[in-house]
Amino acid sequence: MEPITAPVLPSAPQAPVPPTPVASPASTATPQPALSADFETFLKMLTAQMRNQDPLNPVESSDFAVQLATFSTVEQQVRTNDLLETLGDRMGAMGMSQLSGWVGMEARATVPVQFDGAPVTLTLAPAPFADVAQIVARDSTGTIVQRSDVAAQGGTVQWAGVGPDGTPLPSGRYDLSVDSFSNGESLGETPVQVHGRIVEARNDSGAITLVLDAGQEVAAESILGLRRPDT
Repeated sequence: MEPITAPVLPSAPQAPVPPTPVASPASTATPQPALSADFETFLKMLTAQMRNQDPLNPVESSDFAVQLATFSTVEQQVRTNDLLETLGDRMGAMGMSQLSGWVGMEARATVPVQFDGAPVTLTLAPAPFADVAQIVARDSTGTIVQRSDVAAQGGTVQWAGVGPDGTPLPSGRYDLSVDSFSNGESLGETPVQVHGRIVEARNDSGAITLVLDAGQEVAAESILGLRRPDT
């Protein structure tokens, strides 16, 4: 007689064990601003250029100064554009009642000069590393009618508007800029900021326009500075 054996039951299928996820390392590096990264890249390239230059024909130091000054000028313009964009966003939220407080204030903006024989207050910002700076005046045809030396560090000046022979320029509108030089090399021209008293603020189809006492019209977001007029 054969022994009785218990039947072997198939084991229940086991649920697959999900794989343990591998934790990716958290990124703790703080992204650098684009300008900072670009400036570091520029310095690396400049350093590599200095290391690999021909020792028998080295690059003039003035060339390095021009390169650095050019980059610094572009960097300042980008920062200025960012500030103006932020200011413009804020201006969009302002009403006419708030802007009415600007009437009578002295404003700074990059606008042409409306010359009538009286000195005009300007704020100058020559290029960095400049050792010589000149105001360049152009008439309505774009012709240069005056060049006058100014301090290379810039600041606030009074523009008398006189020609090379010392006689006053004719009344009219002039575009002014600052031409900067380093070791005789031109670093380019930068715009001049013109001072003027705000006499009117108006809403032109949703865009706020400010009128200066010399007649220039400036968008509110293009105002670079405000202060109480001198008494």
